[in-house]
Amino acid sequence: MKKLFPLPTKHRIGLSVTFVQVVLVVWFLNSSFWRERDPRLAESYPSQLLLNGPPTAAFRDNLRPEVKYVTSWPANGWSNQVIEFMNLIYLAQMTERVPIIPRFRPVHLDPSLPHMDFGDVFDVPRLRRATGIPILEWRQVKDLKSEIIEELGCWDIQNKTWDYGSEYLDPPVDLKLDISYTRARDWVRLASHAEDAPSLLLWPLAALVSFTPRAIQLPTFPAAEPSRIHGTSHPPDTHLFCCNSMYFGLEALEETDMHPAWQSVGRHMYFTESIQGIGEAYIRRAFGLGEGEVVPPYIAIHARRGDFSVWCEIWGVPSTECFAPISAYAQRVQEMQTYIYESRGIRVTHVIATSDEEDSGWWAGVSALGWKRADHKSERTVQVYGAWYPMFIDAVIQSSALGFIGTATSTVSILARRRVGEHHGVSEMVQWGWEGADEH
Repeated sequence: MKKLFPLPTKHRIGLSVTFVQVVLVVWFLNSSFWRERDPRLAESYPSQLLLNGPPTAAFRDNLRPEVKYVTSWPANGWSNQVIEFMNLIYLAQMTERVPIIPRFRPVHLDPSLPHMDFGDVFDVPRLRRATGIPILEWRQVKDLKSEIIEELGCWDIQNKTWDYGSEYLDPPVDLKLDISYTRARDWVRLASHAEDAPSLLLWPLAALVSFTPRAIQLPTFPAAEPSRIHGTSHPPDTHLFCCNSMYFGLEALEETDMHPAWQSVGRHMYFTESIQGIGEAYIRRAFGLGEGEVVPPYIAIHARRGDFSVWCEIWGVPSTECFAPISAYAQRVQEMQTYIYESRGIRVTHVIATSDEEDSGWWAGVSALGWKRADHKSERTVQVYGAWYPMFIDAVIQSSALGFIGTATSTVSILARRRVGEHHGVSEMVQWGWEGADEH
């Protein structure tokens, strides 16, 4: 039986929530009865039991006193933000709090572009049903058109892991929050890693959630830093636990078979039917299939190149030697085709490549191998759907493949590899960074 996700023990029966209401929450979250009788009920999640009502001008006016919440802020590229939100939801599960998910922010795109709501990308009702976690989005909590700036005390959990500026670790501007940060102590870090390694221990981080206001005010804790807007200092809030970017744990997500946050949350983060359908339509067109035709088993490639050139410059390696050549991916394709045929008796002849590479000569080499692509320029993807959609469509293409060949250390590839593994596909990662890095 799926583990229940109750409210904190001391708040299960209180002045503002009756025993009957608690029973209703548990029943809605965990009972298969209502799903089987009417699946539409899953779409009308009982947020009225988690909030005071519709979005309010000030978020605090919408938080119920007997419910505890947790949130964090997105940073870096979209795939990194997906990992951050996965960690956030898992932290909520560990600490029996309600996660409030912010919008995806276009850090990697034009900053003036609109932010994208989590529930417009991922199937939140399905995620709730699969995990039993009561998930909220900030658009349900606060009116994002509100001009009220609210002060909030949060934990700074990245000060010991990132050595550059924190401009990407601030809350999204549409939330109108003025954050006062308290630096987390060293014991939330993975001690075996270097000072600038983006690795934290989730269980010690979860321990911060249970700290009382009195504990936070002990002399052993650093003083809260003044906020940027009002210049006020506030200790970390205990009703709404908040912290900056939860982007960490990448090594385990890439290298280990079992990853707690992925097993509990990530594998249940399916794209919405709309995005999945758009991506599948691109796959059919790439392979010359008509609408509704069955997509054959195929191998998807993700060759991360463009922005990774920064690392090549840092390492002092010319890009011609730093990036794996197309021949390295071709060898991996041949090996994967052989493996799939020998292990499953399936001949996979369809291959589709995705990449951030803009050089037409490189893409000509892809076409020469008979591989297909989703050409977002000729498809006018940005004009038709918006600037976010090339990434969403590529993610659908990658994750829907029987075989996936990605680029080592790329979070795009790491997530695609995990998704392919969930439907029993196979995957490999191409190494890069020096000439011949993928020789094997």
